[in-house]
Amino acid sequence: MHAIGAFLDAQPFIALFLVVGLGYALGRVQIGGFSLGIGAVLFVGLALGAIAPKAAPPGLLGNIGLILFLYCTGIQYGRTFFKGLVSGFGLRANLLAAVAVVAGSVAAMLCASWLAFDVPSATGMFAGSLTSTASLQTALATSGSSAPAVAYAIAYPFGVFGPILLFFLTHKLLRPKVERVGQQHLATGEVDVSEAGLVGRTLAELRPSAPKGAEVTLLRRGNRNVLIEDDTLLQEGDRLLVAGPPTLIEDLKLQPDGEVRGDRRHFDVVLVHVSREALVGRRLDQMPLPKEYPARIVLVRRGDVDLVPTPELLVEYGDLIGVLLPPERRVEIGAVFGDSVNAEAQFSFMSFGLGLVAGGLLGLVPIPIPGIGTVGLGAAGGVIVMALVFGHLRRAGPFNWSLPHAANAVLRNFGLTLFLASVGMSSGAPFVTSIANDGLTLLLAGVIQVAVVVLIVILGGYFVLRMNYDDVLGIASGATGNPAILAYGNQLCPTSRPDMGYAMIFPGVGTILKIVLVQVMLGWGQT
Repeated sequence: MHAIGAFLDAQPFIALFLVVGLGYALGRVQIGGFSLGIGAVLFVGLALGAIAPKAAPPGLLGNIGLILFLYCTGIQYGRTFFKGLVSGFGLRANLLAAVAVVAGSVAAMLCASWLAFDVPSATGMFAGSLTSTASLQTALATSGSSAPAVAYAIAYPFGVFGPILLFFLTHKLLRPKVERVGQQHLATGEVDVSEAGLVGRTLAELRPSAPKGAEVTLLRRGNRNVLIEDDTLLQEGDRLLVAGPPTLIEDLKLQPDGEVRGDRRHFDVVLVHVSREALVGRRLDQMPLPKEYPARIVLVRRGDVDLVPTPELLVEYGDLIGVLLPPERRVEIGAVFGDSVNAEAQFSFMSFGLGLVAGGLLGLVPIPIPGIGTVGLGAAGGVIVMALVFGHLRRAGPFNWSLPHAANAVLRNFGLTLFLASVGMSSGAPFVTSIANDGLTLLLAGVIQVAVVVLIVILGGYFVLRMNYDDVLGIASGATGNPAILAYGNQLCPTSRPDMGYAMIFPGVGTILKIVLVQVMLGWGQT
């Protein structure tokens, strides 16, 4: 073992990617239906860090990984975050998370009294159990002691593993109904105007009472398909082609195939990639469709999901646009949107770089808290706040903040992997040393605190506030903080709701409130 450690100490590059490879392999192993997923990278890093402490990468590498993860998460869910924040659900979610985190700080102080360790150690345990580096930095600066760092190293591993374990156990016990989201493509169906009693009505008159998500795309009159306008008066013998989610088309009992869809002589759907930078971040009704021939956007495919083409939908790099137009015009429409498959990997590095700079600068801004002093978001908090703002704006003058779906996923997962590997490798040796030096009491306190925070969110949200299980996992992930917890939540409930809950909670409750509570705890301990 000594020889292996010496070799890895001398080859930090090999050590880092050995952690990545073995971590992902271990994450696939299931025991009784439980697997660590990407969180296994952290635990492999702890083991290797204990064997080869000198192989730990520089702290900057882990910070870059974390910031990449947070920035991409904020960009993806910015618009949803701000919509949810002002909603009743958003307010309840933040209140629930705040109650849980405050209860966690109270539990930390009670444990310090019961288990006889000092308040600076309690703040480090609080920060480690809730995986908040910003809180640790505040505790070190405010207390002037190294005790918070030791307690943080002891509590941090269970701060990651504990919520994952509780997610698994509550999922097994509650058996919640979660609709898994996979590939979602729109379906089409046809309706006879006469049979449906729509003769003499216009599309504009039908739209207010139409089911949500249903869009009329084509009208067949006589033996010819034509584009339908809002003021088109429906006549006897007309047939309509309706697009929407498969379940909706099935519920409406529409004919899946017929004359409209089968006739492609006059109109066909042509799929083109959006790769022109000038179009990214603009609304769908602002797309420069040609005037010299009829054309209409009937589909937007983003990743594995088909989106209903509403006028306010914002276009992103790599979107696959379905345009209904005369088939002989299919080559011309490609020039309008760019139609390069490389768009999935294209984005503005100018906006990307300056966006990260803006987040870093925001993290340096002191925030005055009456009675406590000033606190800061830190780089992580500042980056996710700015990313949420940019994700909401999508575009501002020459700055295009959007990231293609594929590029976002790759950067986000790669950043998370680097962060977990780096933290694990740098924490392995201190963790072993701290546990050996009578650290079991701090570890026990961390277990209690994690259970208090996570169970308040899950049980309170699910049973008291009647929230969906995937929503409470996102809220709990934001309250506890570590991205590996969120990744496991997404593994249990792949609905994107955990991501949105995390983005909603992490900047405020998951960062600022924890920083404030650490200072309150230290002030309380001095009285």
